[in-house]
Amino acid sequence: MSTRSRETLIPVGPVVAAIGAIMLIVSLFLDWYEGPPGDGISGFTVFEFLDLLLTGLAVVMLVSLADAIGLVRSGMRSGVPLVVAALALVIVLTQVVNDPPAVAAQDGNDQDIGIWLALGGAALMVAGAVLSTARIAIAVEPRERGGARVVTGSEEPPPRPAPSERPAPPERPRPPADEAPTVSDEPPPPPRP
Repeated sequence: MSTRSRETLIPVGPVVAAIGAIMLIVSLFLDWYEGPPGDGISGFTVFEFLDLLLTGLAVVMLVSLADAIGLVRSGMRSGVPLVVAALALVIVLTQVVNDPPAVAAQDGNDQDIGIWLALGGAALMVAGAVLSTARIAIAVEPRERGGARVVTGSEEPPPRPAPSERPAPPERPRPPADEAPTVSDEPPPPPRP
């Protein structure tokens, strides 16, 4: 079994986008706006439809990660995650700039941690979608301790010869002390393709 076939490729872009999607979903449970003392207004409380839309967009990004690592076959086109991530970022940015009607009528509602986590998550989704178009991946190769060879299936490792049975390396003739090797003694370089 070759070393190349044991490598696992982990796509960086979809992983970054999935981390952003999880951040976006978590942010909806946190307070987006400060409410009455001791009571904040979460993303799920303040929105009527946008909370479900943001959750759906985050789930699409998670599906794109599952598709990229081979867990599911979604049939999603390569540009869809970028459009989904950009839409999520635009929605969150509009909420940062313009308060929703539920809190705009009340004075003194400052933005809270949830909206900033959502903004960071949406930005990570966009960054991950851009990275996935570049197809950057991390290669992971399984190894045993001590750098030993990984044996799979019915393959058996070749027996190692005893130290007394190992052949001695061939000796190379040494030039006399007054005849050191020169550049002219080296073989010519291989031709360039």
